[in-house]
Amino acid sequence: MTPAAGQRRAVVVGAGFGGLALAIRLQSAGVATTIIESRDKPGGRAYYWQQDGFTFDAGPTVITDPACLEELWALSGQKLSDDVTLDPVQPFYRLNWPDGTNFDYTNDDALLRSEIAKLNPNDVAGYGKFLEYAAGVYHEGYEKLGHVAFLDFASMIKAAPALAKYQAWRSVYSIVSKFVADERLRQALSFHTLLVGGNPMTTSAIYALIHKLERDGGVWFARGGTNRLVAGMVALFERLGGTLRLADKVTRIDTLGDRVTAVETESGWRTPVDMVAANADIMHVYRDLLPESGAARRTAARLERKRFSPSLFVVHFGVKGTWPGIPHHMILFGPRYKGLLDDIYEHGVLSEDFSLYLHHPTVTDPSLAPEGDSTFYALAPVPHLGKFPGDWETVRPILEKRILDEVGRRLIPDIHDRIVTKFSYAPTDFAHDLNAHLGSAFSLEPILTQSAYFRVHNRDDAIPNLFFVGAGTHPGAGIPGVVGSAKATAALMLAG
Repeated sequence: MTPAAGQRRAVVVGAGFGGLALAIRLQSAGVATTIIESRDKPGGRAYYWQQDGFTFDAGPTVITDPACLEELWALSGQKLSDDVTLDPVQPFYRLNWPDGTNFDYTNDDALLRSEIAKLNPNDVAGYGKFLEYAAGVYHEGYEKLGHVAFLDFASMIKAAPALAKYQAWRSVYSIVSKFVADERLRQALSFHTLLVGGNPMTTSAIYALIHKLERDGGVWFARGGTNRLVAGMVALFERLGGTLRLADKVTRIDTLGDRVTAVETESGWRTPVDMVAANADIMHVYRDLLPESGAARRTAARLERKRFSPSLFVVHFGVKGTWPGIPHHMILFGPRYKGLLDDIYEHGVLSEDFSLYLHHPTVTDPSLAPEGDSTFYALAPVPHLGKFPGDWETVRPILEKRILDEVGRRLIPDIHDRIVTKFSYAPTDFAHDLNAHLGSAFSLEPILTQSAYFRVHNRDDAIPNLFFVGAGTHPGAGIPGVVGSAKATAALMLAG
């Protein structure tokens, strides 16, 4: 759509959740917005594939805080339910250990406390105290700080008393251990940081807020797959008059002095802009897309020294048969917890053992597989390419088989005979398809010294009409995180 005379023009680079949420906010406010996406489908990390009658979501698959999504539709007097059906998931997760112990994680308080009592009756009271703590950090870290930008150190100082009150310098695992004694329960209440790229042993205790976020808002799944939520956001954006340009990679962002002036793509398409927001990988933007900016080169050099989150190895598989006894989300813990995390985050070792996140969407929505069949994926966190630069094409079939063997051993004994179709997604695929620095699945690691003001700012310090949205900027990864970053970034763009 051609902008009206005097109408401000914005380009959003990348159609991930953060980019889509930001574009909806801009377009709702009257800014003529174009999203440019290099892949053939929108979604970013929420891409999807259809193979042999099965639908496979790339992820993320856990939808929390649906209110942050509903707000996007409400900006123009519309409803999320007009475009997307969200189905509740219960239990949120079933946690399973190698000895066969199961723990159903839910927001049904009576059920959750009975599950805790099965592990250790003495920890029920401690859980109550942990819940109070999680509610406090949720209020301070999410409700008050999760949707506002940290552009200067003064804003960080202002937040410091609350961060100090909740001992933000401690790790999530350390805080959880203060309240409960059972090691399995400590894992159950700290694993969530892995879903946003953080090591429970080093990620700030502020991230305990995820527990409160899930308890209050529930865990949901978009009927038809996470890709249907993406499609709903695209439909809303286009109804508002926005333009989505697919399969055309941005190759450069032109600057003149300290201003962004235009965006150019691989096809040769070029458009002048008043402002640009990047939902692309932060290193890719600073290193590759701003060739005329010395400030961008200096920022890229600083970013390269930071800690990036691990990558993932994901096996997608479609199988004959249905498993009503396997819930939608499972965590299959391995024999080690801290040792495995050290191997992934510190040592760069591709261990013999692993922990798996198992996604089984057809137990909620059978339409994602042919009738009588089931869709799954099994995800293992692995070191990023900077820590383990191995030959992933050699590793791929070996790790794929070991993961399927483990799912077979613990849940589906004849899994190899039942597989109809399968494929895997490795760190090199994150690097190739998403320009992800080091194949990282979540951008910067969410440690305290890389959070809030210490993360990439929602507005660039040296180029005032260049903005960032998504996992690499404040507040971080996960659907609520990147949708929150869109709210913070939109406020800056609309105020300018």
